[in-house]
Amino acid sequence: MRKYFLLAAILCSMIPAIAQVPTPDAFLGYPLGSRFTPQYRVAEYFKTVAASVKNMKLEQYGTTYEGRQLFIAVITAPENFDKLDQIRQQSVGISKGQTTTAATQPVIVWLSYNVHGNEAVSTEASMKTLYELVNNSNAQTQEWLHNVVVVIDPCLNPDGHDRYVNFYNANRNRKPNVAQYSREHNEPWPGGRPNHYYFDLNRDWAWQTQQESQQRLAVYNQWMPQLHVDFHEQEIDAPYYFAPAAEPFHDVITPWQRELQVMIGKNNARYFDQEGWLYFTKERFDLFYPSYGDTYPMYNGAIGMTYEQGGSGRAGVSVLKSDGDSLTLSDRIAHHFTTGMSTIEVAAAQSARILSEYKRFYQDAKTNPQGAYKAYVVKAAGNTEKLNTLTDLLRKNNIVFGYGATVGTANGFNYFNGKTENFTIDREDLVISAYQPHSTLLRVLFEPISHLTDSVTYDITAWALPYAYGLPSYAVKQNLTPANDSPVVKNNKPLAAQKPYAYLAQWNSVRDAKFLAALLQRGIKVRFTETAFTAAGKDFSAGTLIITRNGNSNAALDFDNYVTSQANHFRISLDAVSTGFVDKGTDFGSDKIRYIKPPRVMMLVGDNVSSLGVGEIWHFFEQQLDYPITLVNERNVNEVSWQDIDVLILPDGNYGILNDKTAAESLRGWVRKGGKLIAFENAAAQLANADWGIQLKKNEEKADFSPDKQKNYDGLKPYANRERESVRQFIPGAIYRVDLDTTHPLAFGFPSRYYTLKTDNKIYDFLDGDGWNVGVLKKDNYLSGFVGAETRKQLMDGLVFGVKEMGSGSVVILADNPLFRSFWENGKLLFSNAVFFVGE
Repeated sequence: MRKYFLLAAILCSMIPAIAQVPTPDAFLGYPLGSRFTPQYRVAEYFKTVAASVKNMKLEQYGTTYEGRQLFIAVITAPENFDKLDQIRQQSVGISKGQTTTAATQPVIVWLSYNVHGNEAVSTEASMKTLYELVNNSNAQTQEWLHNVVVVIDPCLNPDGHDRYVNFYNANRNRKPNVAQYSREHNEPWPGGRPNHYYFDLNRDWAWQTQQESQQRLAVYNQWMPQLHVDFHEQEIDAPYYFAPAAEPFHDVITPWQRELQVMIGKNNARYFDQEGWLYFTKERFDLFYPSYGDTYPMYNGAIGMTYEQGGSGRAGVSVLKSDGDSLTLSDRIAHHFTTGMSTIEVAAAQSARILSEYKRFYQDAKTNPQGAYKAYVVKAAGNTEKLNTLTDLLRKNNIVFGYGATVGTANGFNYFNGKTENFTIDREDLVISAYQPHSTLLRVLFEPISHLTDSVTYDITAWALPYAYGLPSYAVKQNLTPANDSPVVKNNKPLAAQKPYAYLAQWNSVRDAKFLAALLQRGIKVRFTETAFTAAGKDFSAGTLIITRNGNSNAALDFDNYVTSQANHFRISLDAVSTGFVDKGTDFGSDKIRYIKPPRVMMLVGDNVSSLGVGEIWHFFEQQLDYPITLVNERNVNEVSWQDIDVLILPDGNYGILNDKTAAESLRGWVRKGGKLIAFENAAAQLANADWGIQLKKNEEKADFSPDKQKNYDGLKPYANRERESVRQFIPGAIYRVDLDTTHPLAFGFPSRYYTLKTDNKIYDFLDGDGWNVGVLKKDNYLSGFVGAETRKQLMDGLVFGVKEMGSGSVVILADNPLFRSFWENGKLLFSNAVFFVGE
């Protein structure tokens, strides 16, 4: 009995210690702002606080590519905490258009920190914010929590965060060096901004191409907050930025969303004014591109905002600004902490109105959707594989869809020719009604042309999914009711008993490329056809994969089971034929049937190469194709055994190997012997400036300097208009139609057109002689998005995608990036053609 009393006494003595919430300073062992904190220590602090209070919970929602934890903290008043799951479900219910939710409930405020890893101050600020929210002696925050549930994601990008923190902590001086040119203020390539695969996670909200985004949006959609803040940093000399945002606002953004942004901005300004801190609003950061941490919540009914602190990945613990003042990490923490608390304060005061307007948003979306178009039809067009990829994206974004209820006709805007016309709806076509809770996001993602209220924008201005996926689509002004069930998809079955002569797989989507990569990895020999043929009464287009039993009969391959199981895995339909003698076209032994040698692929990376461009290609090979690629720093290129490389990829960048005559000639020699060089964007432009037989198209218009021409005075421009004048040559991202030569392997699997996202004014002169003009811009090929007047004149009658043959090898020119942010789905097939088909 005595030992039980002793144990009770010990436990009672521990209660005050358990209940005492440690400050960040006390827990970390150093003052916040004196250094940067590794992500694992941040996680430990959040866990320690959660164990010390009763009105907070932690939820791990995933892991990064490098295995670091992704988690959120949820904090509210005790009376709300006891019914937290009910509050969450009611919020989700509102977003589904349900009207049976409680009349009043707390507002959910979601604070997202450190989506850009080297903007690391926000993770430090998250710890201070957490402490003050759970600090019982802070009467102000405790009062706010009666009306607010706060969700804190302290680090959206732990891999990038730790890449920066590890660099800075290892390279800083004992006393911070404030000179901007010192080592501690200059990260090495690729920097901490992106995630493991060098993706900008702040541009991935809608597309969800990255593991972190997919996991975050899954938990976000389980809460559906009414207010979301994304904390960032900008250049060192910039004052603090907070909402209201700059124009252009997308026109789907409601007057209430604008009003609350102003309300919160004024409250932020009140606190900043008290401290004499500089700030700006209504400039630079707009609300248009749909995949940001402010716009995506806006298009989902919430109030989304970006807060930008000066500093970014160069400020360190202390840095000297150009005005002679120093900017410290402590200053930056204070600024982010203040706006976070100010936002919670407004949310608490306006909770009833916020919830009322949030409900109205979803009710209006469901019963009276915005915009002229009330339904969208995406044609399968014989490409159910690509259609399935699109439906995967719609599901991630909670957009409800169905299929053609019956075969019939409708009238709508044809995305591909710009005409309003009658069309047929088939059973397998995707039908999406705008009469649904998430119709606002649907409209933004599908509208053919977005209305820009201002031409000075922060990002791309066109992204319509029918163009990104290359699927024939129609926008319809009348509502259409889809069938809820999907067309039956039959699995491929092993045909070992029949032992078919060959399996055939049509080539028209990136799923086919994944299937091919899996077969090549297994050691299965695969061929493709250069010409269309008919076999067993069915037509097969150029690019069709032919997997013959001959050469693949090794029992260890488990040929039939492996081929069919992989086809099922990638949701691909196979055809089995019993003979190599075709009904029409070339037989399988013809020289028009080309063997695919498994390519050994290398990519150059380094200081002058776009980390984003590298990441898109790296991620495509590793996470999508699951096919090996070797990354080599350009400084080590002399160590490469070129006989072991079949394909060299040059992402967007500037390469010393192309500027050095000896190195460039060695590279040309490798190509002539059979190597394949794939050059993206500025890498292709660099080839054009050298002796590679490729020429950039020049602007042929000449200025008229005749003294008697009044128009010469047009060159006298007011200084105040300098930003507006700059957009004459601006193209932040616009969609153009590219006419394709579908007889060339680079265009296999495509119809006669491809839709490209142009982000610069570069096109090339048409190739002659030993070159192939596979994808060209003709006159009037512009479709949507902002293009400056001068740039629009240049973008016609030129080459976008082409192949230059050199000896036994080839150079593939990609003026535009077909893997842009990994959401331009149709481009993935084009790039796969470049890797696997061209030059075979």
